[in-house]
Amino acid sequence: MTDTKTYGKLIGASLGPGDPDLITRRAWTALQSGARWIYPVKKAQEISYALSIVQNGGLPVPTDAVELVFPMTRDAEALGKAWTRAARRTVELLAEGRDVVFLVEGDASTFATFGHLARVVREIVPEIEVDTIPGVSSFTAAAAATGLPLAEEDETLAIIPTAYGIGVIEHMLDEFDTLILLKVKPLLDEVIELLERRGILATSCFIEKVGSPDERIVRDLATLKGETVNYLSLLIVRNAKRQRGELRRGCRQRKEAAEARANA
Repeated sequence: MTDTKTYGKLIGASLGPGDPDLITRRAWTALQSGARWIYPVKKAQEISYALSIVQNGGLPVPTDAVELVFPMTRDAEALGKAWTRAARRTVELLAEGRDVVFLVEGDASTFATFGHLARVVREIVPEIEVDTIPGVSSFTAAAAATGLPLAEEDETLAIIPTAYGIGVIEHMLDEFDTLILLKVKPLLDEVIELLERRGILATSCFIEKVGSPDERIVRDLATLKGETVNYLSLLIVRNAKRQRGELRRGCRQRKEAAEARANA
């Protein structure tokens, strides 16, 4: 028998990193479209950061909003079961024929839960339509809040989770003019020591819960040693001392080719 069920559309609504004024008009429209809300929590009945962004913007939470639990664990088996439960619950809701909007802090395409959820949902029911609404990421908001440019002219930029470790971070300092280190909490002291040794502590900045009422910016990173910071924190590292190679520009290449033909 052919499945004639009509599914709703799964919408990933990017809400920005904390300031409800950064919610895009498109995401705001989706939130008020009559679609059912679903939102992530780390534990059942726990406060959802994504949901709090919308609440701070003045929107009431619908009575039929549904929480999905995504536990903070590295246990692959536990994670797999949680993802499967969340995806199956999402499919159940979509099977009612109503659109479902998933609340995403930051940008739905950048280090976000939504991409994986949407992929698993479509593995279960391939015909489900997915709409990803882009938004403001934590690091672009942090750059604006601190007045630090992420990249100018021909500068290079890299964004990585700090969990990759000090060895990788040190290598990337030699390759990029600006390094964004996300979720710095576990290795903050080690990173500060590395930046101090490399002489770029003064051109780095720490930002915690950017855009939220609890936003904190710290420019004197040495004062953070030994402190337990929030999970939602990042570092902008500007490496003005990086040695760059020669750039090959398209116009220069065309000029060189023309000169070569003229001299032939």
